[in-house]
Amino acid sequence: MSNIQKFDPPKNHLLAVLPTEAYERLVPHLELVSLTNYQSIYDVDELISYVYFPHHSLISLVTSMENGSTIEVSLVGREGMAGIMAILGGKTKAHRAYVQAPGQAMRMSAAALKAEFDRGGPLQSILLRYCQALFSQAAQYVACNRFHSTEERLARWLLLVRDCLQSDTFILTQEFIGEMLGVPRSSVTIAAGNLSQASVIRYTRGRVTILDGEALENCSCECYGAIQREFAHLLGPL
Repeated sequence: MSNIQKFDPPKNHLLAVLPTEAYERLVPHLELVSLTNYQSIYDVDELISYVYFPHHSLISLVTSMENGSTIEVSLVGREGMAGIMAILGGKTKAHRAYVQAPGQAMRMSAAALKAEFDRGGPLQSILLRYCQALFSQAAQYVACNRFHSTEERLARWLLLVRDCLQSDTFILTQEFIGEMLGVPRSSVTIAAGNLSQASVIRYTRGRVTILDGEALENCSCECYGAIQREFAHLLGPL
């Protein structure tokens, strides 16, 4: 049962850009939930029961190798949703999703979303455009991981986290960042140290603070701008 009112302004971008009538049809199915750190949203080969529209929480889509190494393939914050495969007809997926930064999100059953998606109309159009944006992000990640330095990739990733959380300060360990970037912790230590020495970020005891956002963008590769432009083109500015 929904615990929101239809006149509550949506805090998630996908819900916010829906026409009023389409959003109000979703309201009875939406539930405000609190996501905890490292909470599993879905796992590999697991059926998707619920989809999540984050507010100021953050969900990582991660692929793991047989040797246990991991790398993030996409990042989901208030601009999107976790569980988009539920509308595409596939029963399982080859990656897992878990909470990177705790906070609130709107949750609804995958079956309810699929039923509304199958009606066609604005929701279907918006979610298909989001699929394209998410695919573009994953494709950009592939190129970024191949061609750009760890420092550039770290700057890009911190900027995306900042935009999703709407905050310049967040809790992230070097080990966790290494897992998301697919690099050793020692590489993160060096890259974060360079950014700290340049007074671009402050990193102490697992707490990252962006001191100079413009300088961090200058340290990033072109992938941050490419991802932002694609999302804005397909879904409008946040």
